[in-house]
Amino acid sequence: MREELTSAVFLEAAKAGCETLMKKFAPQELPPKGRFHYHQGVFLSGVYETYRLTGEKRYLEYIKAWVDSLIDPYGNITSCNPGQLDDLQPGILLFPLYEATGDKRYKAAMDVIAYYIERFPRNPEGGFWHKLWYHNQMWLDGLYMGGPFMAEYGAKFDRPDYFDLDVKQAEMMREKTRDDATGLWYHAWDYDRQLPWADPVTGRSPEFWGRSMGWVPVALLGEADFMPEGSENRRKLETISCELLSALLPYQDKATGLWYQVTDKGDRPENWTETSCTCLYAAALMKAVRLGLMDEKALSSAKRGAQAVLDGLGKDENGVLLGNVCIGTCVGDYDFYCARPTSVNDLHGMGAFLLMCTEAARTLTK
Repeated sequence: MREELTSAVFLEAAKAGCETLMKKFAPQELPPKGRFHYHQGVFLSGVYETYRLTGEKRYLEYIKAWVDSLIDPYGNITSCNPGQLDDLQPGILLFPLYEATGDKRYKAAMDVIAYYIERFPRNPEGGFWHKLWYHNQMWLDGLYMGGPFMAEYGAKFDRPDYFDLDVKQAEMMREKTRDDATGLWYHAWDYDRQLPWADPVTGRSPEFWGRSMGWVPVALLGEADFMPEGSENRRKLETISCELLSALLPYQDKATGLWYQVTDKGDRPENWTETSCTCLYAAALMKAVRLGLMDEKALSSAKRGAQAVLDGLGKDENGVLLGNVCIGTCVGDYDFYCARPTSVNDLHGMGAFLLMCTEAARTLTK
């Protein structure tokens, strides 16, 4: 008999996920070791959300130890490539550390990241490149890598222009990647329409990759939290998020409750259900319901997905085992996505799991 889905069940699952990786890795050993990168950033974001719900200070201390291993006494980030948004994402961890300690190093590091984002390369329409060497490419993942930091920095340090910039990036990504027939968003867009994966007319990549769409509503709803209630910018981000989430609902696998690696092709034998995208969709759906933006249908879908993830967890002597997570992935075609290896307990998969569990713990208390 299945255990009833409750706030307590998900909070315990979040704690188990944190404990598993904290036991495996000393903070400074988190992979990729010695690099300020989104793999650690998304995992530690989930650890922080667990800390917020439990109040257990050792979670915050673990985050602090990792950040401190990469920031010198002057607030310089010692191993960060500012030419890729992926290496700026962990900047969101600096806000709670600065608030908790008042240590000026964290504010200095935030200012450096804000400097880099303001000057990040953009295409002629104003969209951020994904990386310095990915000329004029925009990827859905980039909305998560830079947007939440900008929104929180804008709110904390009186930079409302950052809200405008966030909305511009989201609206442009929607315009360039959204498929009118399904409402789903393609993984990437090439302004130049020259890359092998780019459609020569639209510039879009050929497939809807699961996790890339998951980053979008998680990021945009997180950004909206920092914008004034009732503001046009907040409304736009909420609307875009709910529109995408609604488009994803029909593609949930009826048998398992999971979503697929290539979202719209679940009927093909090469395709497979993927854990991290399911976690991100479930987290965003639950948050949208909690905020009164979506209805019970969305909550039912989110709960089915979350239940499926919990049912799929393994266990060993070291803790929980979160499998069927696609490893980090570039842009490609259908065969490329289907052939991607999977991992167990990688950081961005566990981070997505923690974000789902902590959001479920909040939503199911209502």
